[in-house]
Amino acid sequence: MRTYVNPPKDTWPEIVQRSQFDNSEIEPIVAEILSEVKSKGDAALRSYTQKFDKWDAQTLKAPEAVFDEAEKLLDKNLIEAIQLAAKNIEKFHRLQTEDFAKVETMPGVSCWRKSLPIEKVGLYVPGGTAPLFSSVLMLAIPARLAGCKEIVLCTPAPQGKIHPAMLYAAQLAGVTQVFKVGGAQAIAAMAFGTESIPAVYKIAGPGNQFVTKAKQMVTQSGVAIDMPAGPSEVLVIADDTARADFVAADMLSQAEHGNDSQAILITTSHRLVSEVKEALEKQLKELPRADFCRKSLENSKLVFVENLSRAMELSNFYAPEHLILAVDNPEDIANSVTNAGSVFLGHYSCESAGDYASGTNHTLPTNGYATAYSGVSLDSFIKKVTFQQLTVEGLKNLGPAIMCMAKAEELEAHSKAVEVRLNSL
Repeated sequence: MRTYVNPPKDTWPEIVQRSQFDNSEIEPIVAEILSEVKSKGDAALRSYTQKFDKWDAQTLKAPEAVFDEAEKLLDKNLIEAIQLAAKNIEKFHRLQTEDFAKVETMPGVSCWRKSLPIEKVGLYVPGGTAPLFSSVLMLAIPARLAGCKEIVLCTPAPQGKIHPAMLYAAQLAGVTQVFKVGGAQAIAAMAFGTESIPAVYKIAGPGNQFVTKAKQMVTQSGVAIDMPAGPSEVLVIADDTARADFVAADMLSQAEHGNDSQAILITTSHRLVSEVKEALEKQLKELPRADFCRKSLENSKLVFVENLSRAMELSNFYAPEHLILAVDNPEDIANSVTNAGSVFLGHYSCESAGDYASGTNHTLPTNGYATAYSGVSLDSFIKKVTFQQLTVEGLKNLGPAIMCMAKAEELEAHSKAVEVRLNSL
């Protein structure tokens, strides 16, 4: 990792630089996959599954029998952990529901807004190098609470089998159908529909470069997505009260996601810079995914600054997916956060809590998109429709202003729509 000491602002763009990918080679590949699935449906999905996942997908949909068997295959402690996480996620997201309020903007003119569920949503959850059943909970529970009628899940199935924890989580969270399809071809299937997989109105969930590119490209066909995505990342702000082993563990928890993940430490403690480096090396020896971590750390940074105000300024410039405030009295600087996906306050608020079971959602904006995007929430699965109602009194009160504005914009028909009503009174 590269170390920076009191870096001037003109070097900040270099510090916040993420892994860069050349999408020029990916885009035509994804475009071909989208086209093939759109035109050939299930036949294309079977072909790509054989090519990429190396198994013969005669049946794409996970049968009901595997759900019944899944719970029997899981350790009791894991089942209880999944249930606890689901309970907390549901409790947090249920509070995000909004009751609409009707407002009378002037006598006889009433306006209100109502949240309605997106009827058909598609969820994508990676299942290649690790079965991310926690992501099933994070996506499906808000979708169910929102009232989505169809919740379709696509996930890769090594050797044709989906991990039982994925199946158990899907059933617990309210997924209506699960399909053994991964990659860009899964995004295409949910966007366009095939003989087996229904088309949906919105697609959510993380994935690799091909999945991300596919999500971006299907928006051109009118399918909505949750947010742009990139590699996972964490930024830790730490002062002299922080423990090096805690900080190192948090950095590695993101680094193990993949070679392109990133971890940044911004600290006001000279001691911590050297101690974190030592702790990283020590902990790396104990990790089964150490190779991923080492590659990730090559793109990670250690930054020393003189005060927490400067640290927060740099953090907001970076706009991290995960922000950990490993400082004394973290509430004092938490109000200064303007750009972050999810924030963890204090020495015991490890990022893993948000990834699994605290209740907040772990599907978050990455690659600097936290400047403008929110993580997945109940709002991700609803649309908000506005209503208005005018009485005769309301039309009389508001009509002249409408006609005046419409004529000023030279839209005479708009004005006439009011005039004919007023003349009828």
